[in-house]
Order: sequence, then structure tokens, then C-alpha cells
Amino acid sequence: MPEGHTLHRLARLHQRRFAGSPVAVSSPQGRFARSASAVDGLVLRRASVWGKHLFHHYVDGPTVHVHLGLYGHFTEWARRPGLAIPPPVGQVRMRMVGAEYGTDLRGPTVCELLDEAQVADVVSRLGPDPLRRDADPAWAWTRIAKSRRPIGVLLMDQTVIAGVGNVYRNELLFRHGINPYRPGRAITGAEFDAAWRDLVTLMKVGLRRGKIIVVRPEHDCGAPPYLPDRPRTYVYRRAGEPCRICSATITAAEMEGRNIFWCRVCQR
Repeated sequence: MPEGHTLHRLARLHQRRFAGSPVAVSSPQGRFARSASAVDGLVLRRASVWGKHLFHHYVDGPTVHVHLGLYGHFTEWARRPGLAIPPPVGQVRMRMVGAEYGTDLRGPTVCELLDEAQVADVVSRLGPDPLRRDADPAWAWTRIAKSRRPIGVLLMDQTVIAGVGNVYRNELLFRHGINPYRPGRAITGAEFDAAWRDLVTLMKVGLRRGKIIVVRPEHDCGAPPYLPDRPRTYVYRRAGEPCRICSATITAAEMEGRNIFWCRVCQR
């Protein structure tokens, strides 16, 4: 599932390519056809994100709400002068076409129309997004400080912090020496403040660079190479490999349906 920085990059791209002009919206697959017709030809006012939720806001129209889930993705393409618009390939739930660019959405968990009240309702259920200027970490800290649940679970709870996925969850805990099974209420205020600042920094790097970068340069050596689409990490997907810091074996387990990775020495 894409992490929050990926959605923010998409929003910036769609804002740059489509906002301020009429957009042709359709549903080649047919599942979004009636809703697509409601915004087809309207001017896209702006694209916004909260956590893993993408919103396309139209002038004098409803808002398209997209949650990519595990399998959803956008395919971006450019219109070629003098050439016909390329036909959709595969099960395209929503197609947006502007003057110079188009984008096809496939496989999202959510693709729906919302009014302003419904958008506000979605946002009200989410925790602060580290990439938003209006993020309030105090909201997340209040929830964490009172909870008996493991911090590894709380970081993935979108009602606590919105936008954190499995890579940032595992890597953040390692970078701050926090065991993923430690209860939220056992996290100190100083630990949370340091982790929040680090999370904001890491996600901003991901937003700017378009990829997750979590390993400090001095630690980025001596580990097996990874696939091009997989980030180099301290612990994520490194079960059985040596820790970059202490050489202990990285451990893996399942935590509420998702894999968790940690170093038993560095994260006692």
C-alpha cells in the first residue's frame, strides 16, 4: 500500500497538470460511470491529501475521493499533438483527461463522489498527517500516551497518525531504538517528540525524492543489494540479515496482520 508521501506527490502532479481547467472524466470500466458523468467537463479546483486519502475538488461540483488501498495505482500519460487519445488498457476505474495530460486509475479500494460535509467526515476520523502544514502532533501524542496497545500498532492506526505505512513504521522505530511491542503509554514525551520530528523529515525527503530514504549514509554499506523498487532499509524486509549497527540478526513477526521487523539488541 502506498505511503503518505506517494499520495502527496500524486496530488502535486495532478494539481500541476489538471487544476484550473476543465477535465474530461470517464469510467472505461463502467463501475464509476454515473459518478464520472457528474464531474465530467468541470474545472478541477485543486487536489488535496490527508494521509492516504486523495481528493479532487471541482468548481461547483462534488469531490472525488480516492483511496488506493493495496492494489490501486494511477498511470500518467501525455497527450501527443495530432494523435488520438490512447485507448484504456485493463480495468480503468477512472480516466481524467486534460489539455496536455491524462491519468488512469486502476484497482482502488475507494473511488467515490463526496460533498463537502462527507469530505469533512472522512478527515475527522484521521489523525494528523506529518506532511500537512496544519498537522497537530499533540493529537497523536494524546492518543498514544493513553494507550496500552503496542506502539507498532499505533503507528499504523490512521486515526492516530495518517499516512504512515509499514516501511516508515518499522524504520522509525529502529531509528529511535523503540521496540515495536512497547505499549504506547510507555513511550515518553521526549521519545515521541523526537520520533515525530524525524518522521516529518523522512516523509518530506520521500515527497521530494519520490522514494523512501531512511538509512543514514554511514550505515548504508555491507548489506545485500535490493530490488530497484524496494527501499534500502535498516530492518524492513531484512529478516535473518545482520543489523547494520550491531550485526545481530533482524527478527520478523506478524502484528495485527502486517509484518513487523526489528533488532532485538538495538530495540530492547
